[in-house]
Amino acid sequence: MSDGVIYMQAGPEIGVASTKAFTASLVDQYLLALHLGKLRGLIDSARMKELVEDLAELPNQVGQVLGDSGAHTHDYDALAARYFKRENFLYLGRGINYPIALEGALKLKEISYIHAEGYPAGEMKHGPIALIDERMPVVAIAVRDSVYEKMLSQIEQVKARGGVVIALATEGDQAVAEKADHVIYAPPTPPLLSPVVNVVPLQLLAYFIAVRRGADVDTPRNLAKSVTVE
Repeated sequence: MSDGVIYMQAGPEIGVASTKAFTASLVDQYLLALHLGKLRGLIDSARMKELVEDLAELPNQVGQVLGDSGAHTHDYDALAARYFKRENFLYLGRGINYPIALEGALKLKEISYIHAEGYPAGEMKHGPIALIDERMPVVAIAVRDSVYEKMLSQIEQVKARGGVVIALATEGDQAVAEKADHVIYAPPTPPLLSPVVNVVPLQLLAYFIAVRRGADVDTPRNLAKSVTVE
């Protein structure tokens, strides 16, 4: 029915709450952008080589998160044990990671049945800041990127109002650890590919919370694959 198709080559997504399909779609759009940039003469061969090499490192970086999750299962489970009874979560991100805040909130909503909202961190004072208290955890994507300092400021704003912050930070970042209540880590990743890596810890957090709540993470209630129903 369409004029063109990009196949993900990721195999079927069995779980209703798509994870690998989400990741594959990000990578495919990255590849499409590279292709269009080359066709339009905006990316020279040296820059293209650099961007492709960044992509080649991506499996290793995602693997570090998943491997670390095995080593740090206790950390995720401890967070889940502490917050699985909460009824509301707020996810904050800026720039390229704002959609990842949306996706993190969506995953928590879909599989744990906790109300969660993703919001652009720069707009927090236009509404969500009124909701912040010790009963609503705030998940802040505060990796080292071009908006890092602004995200530190957002964490401080939440803490100043008695909020609880779970921060996603770049490995080795102690500044975030000093400001947030809890920190989960992701390896350093080139900016354009950081969403692919940063979404995985948020998916893991949603998973551990859902399991703590006794929810079926593969077949959440009331949901079905969109391709099977109208």
